[in-house]
Amino acid sequence: METHKRILGILYIISGVLHIIGMIFLSFIFTLIFPLVFEHAHIDDQWVLVWIVPFLRAIAAFIILLVAIPSVIGGWGMLSGKKWAFTLILILGCFKLFSFPIGTALGVYTIWAYSEAHKDQQPAKPA
Repeated sequence: METHKRILGILYIISGVLHIIGMIFLSFIFTLIFPLVFEHAHIDDQWVLVWIVPFLRAIAAFIILLVAIPSVIGGWGMLSGKKWAFTLILILGCFKLFSFPIGTALGVYTIWAYSEAHKDQQPAKPA
C-alpha cells in the first residue's frame, strides 16, 4: 500500500504543477491577445472586454487556489507520510473525477487506493 501512496503523492504534485503552469501560460496568452482584440473591437462592444478580462483572471486564480495548490500540498503530505494528506487527496480525487480523461483516472485511482488502505485497517469480523 505504501507504493500506491507514493505514486499518488507524485501524481498529485505533477497534476498541481501542471495546473499552475497551464494557468500561467493562459494568463500570458490572454495578456498578449486581449489588447489586440480590444484595439480592433467596436467602441460599443469594448465594455464586454473590460468586464470579461477580470472575470477570466478570477477563474484562473480560483482554479489555482482551489485545485492546484492543494494538489501540491496533498502530494507533498503523501510523500512525507502525513495522516491528513490521504483525506485531502481523497477530496481532491472526487473533484478530479469531473476532469475527463486524466483527472477521472486519477480520481478513480485515488478512491481505489483510499478504500484499499482502509480495508486493511478494518478489524476482522468474528465468524
